[in-house]
Amino acid sequence: MQTSQKIAVLGGGSWATAIIKMLSNNCEDIGWWVRNNATVEYIKSYHHNPNYISSAELKTDRLVISSTISTVIQEADIIIMAIPAAFLTDALKDIKKEQFVGKSIFSAIKGIVPEQNLIVGEFFNSIYDVPFTNIGVITGPCHAEEVALEKLSYLTIASQNATTATIVAKALSCRYIKTTVSDDIYGTEYSAVLKNIFAIASGICHGIGYGDNFQAVLISNAIQEIKRFVDAVHPIERDIKSSAYLGDLLVTAYSQFSRNRTFGSMIGKGYSVKSAQLEMNMIAEGYYAAKCIDQINKTHKVDMPISKAVYNILYERSSPIAEIRALTEKLS
Repeated sequence: MQTSQKIAVLGGGSWATAIIKMLSNNCEDIGWWVRNNATVEYIKSYHHNPNYISSAELKTDRLVISSTISTVIQEADIIIMAIPAAFLTDALKDIKKEQFVGKSIFSAIKGIVPEQNLIVGEFFNSIYDVPFTNIGVITGPCHAEEVALEKLSYLTIASQNATTATIVAKALSCRYIKTTVSDDIYGTEYSAVLKNIFAIASGICHGIGYGDNFQAVLISNAIQEIKRFVDAVHPIERDIKSSAYLGDLLVTAYSQFSRNRTFGSMIGKGYSVKSAQLEMNMIAEGYYAAKCIDQINKTHKVDMPISKAVYNILYERSSPIAEIRALTEKLS
């Protein structure tokens, strides 16, 4: 794909690595910020990320990899953010708002910035003055591990700027990736945040011992909870049954690759939050999102029994068994 718009990815985790793999099928001269310089040198030498989805072979001749974030930002026109939301503020602490002038920001983070309780698009608009017309979202259903295996996957690229969304969609499209363009930046991003909370709920129920029959009821209620919340936050016409919403929820709640489901399963089996986080060695965005959504919902007052149950278990130290038993009386 030939485009005058240079694309860069910020982040060195599994999803950032998967996005780099997708982009390198179509683009040349892709910027990539990875925090650790030793990791940068390893990738350049061995064409793999040593820490995440290391089975994915990377076309390093198409990558400009650096551990200096300001340089990567400066040289890009379109910046894909794949830094965990909990670490985004720290990663950008030395970046000035002027450095984002004229650039498009696409969030692939699927989390809420905890310091401000803002989804990533709102964060860049509020803190860095990036106009909403220059903000986009990349969402699934799509796991990094299956991208590494080149299994057929689908992405939704949302932006109010259809031209930029189409550029990003074409850059990510390849033999094993199909893309769809949307203009629902609020709904897709909030849905991506919420599905992580519900995947934790699914994992907790699995860890306790609930079966497939109950999981079906749980997730059926979860998609209704997503609809109530996104309609309250940004009421536009949207099909909540499409893959950007329902599909992303399903794969995150059921997949063996879902870190949020894994985290929840450990909590259901009796792990403390801290011990589960240490053993996973990966970020479960739903943990941070559960608290942020609970605080945001104090304004909207949407009925969210599943999200509230997860919050109570993770932050109020409620018994998972007792909390889920109480939840079962609220589902239908």
